[in-house]
Amino acid sequence: MKKPYFISVGLLILSLVALLAFPACRPAPQSASETPPTGVVTTTSLLGSIVERVGKEKVEVTVITAPATCPGEDDVKPSQIEATARARLFFMHNWPGEAFVEGLLEAAKNPDLRVEIIELEGNWMTPPIQAQGVERVTAVLSDADPANKDFYQANAGALLEVIQSQGGELKARLPPFPPTLGGQGGGQVNVICMAHQAGFLKWAGFNVVATYPPPADLTPEKVKELVDKGREAAVALVVDNLQSGPEAGVQMAQEIGAVHVTLSNFPGGFEGTETWEKAIKKNVELLLEALGK
Repeated sequence: MKKPYFISVGLLILSLVALLAFPACRPAPQSASETPPTGVVTTTSLLGSIVERVGKEKVEVTVITAPATCPGEDDVKPSQIEATARARLFFMHNWPGEAFVEGLLEAAKNPDLRVEIIELEGNWMTPPIQAQGVERVTAVLSDADPANKDFYQANAGALLEVIQSQGGELKARLPPFPPTLGGQGGGQVNVICMAHQAGFLKWAGFNVVATYPPPADLTPEKVKELVDKGREAAVALVVDNLQSGPEAGVQMAQEIGAVHVTLSNFPGGFEGTETWEKAIKKNVELLLEALGK
């Protein structure tokens, strides 16, 4: 009656020998490159574009706010709540328009989600602030996923070189402009702008005479004050912010006798500007076109 027992043991031994003799038959351990990408959610395309460039195939990015709108103007979508529920990292700026984040995180119910605030002083479209953003995001990705730290840092290094190169090339095309052959003109250009564009225009070499709030807070009295200042300072441009209202300054520009132009504060705001370098180049080209340069 014990014979079946010995037969089964013998078969077991033969099976083990076969597995050892042919290791290719055993399932290979999952390599680091085959691990699922890290789920990352960002409140804006400013953060999302950096995460995508630094993380590449190691990350799966969901951006909450559409690039052409201000944070908080769009309703959070169910798919974005689901992405947040699965994500490991959540990046935000801590801007007033991000008040929706509290409700989003509550709805996602993700106790393992790591929330990171990347709070920088200045306009993110300017090269110095963009570079700071890259460094801060890279540090978080490297800490959260140390196995791929070298990968993230190498990508960040390449991106920082792009930022420095692009910034230098564009700055050379901007004011203060050299004088004309007759010795007239040149120097800085006076502008009035929506407040969210002031930092970018100052970096670009323009003299910001005055700023104005979003259209909802732009009263007739404020408009008159701005028009008077614009005329007195011979303002050449009135600059709107795409995400706040692309035509808020049209009337002011007409009354001042200035050219109206709209810039974007986010990658992807204009078609074909999904990266920072494309977005800043578009802004500079719009400014130069408005000045006839």
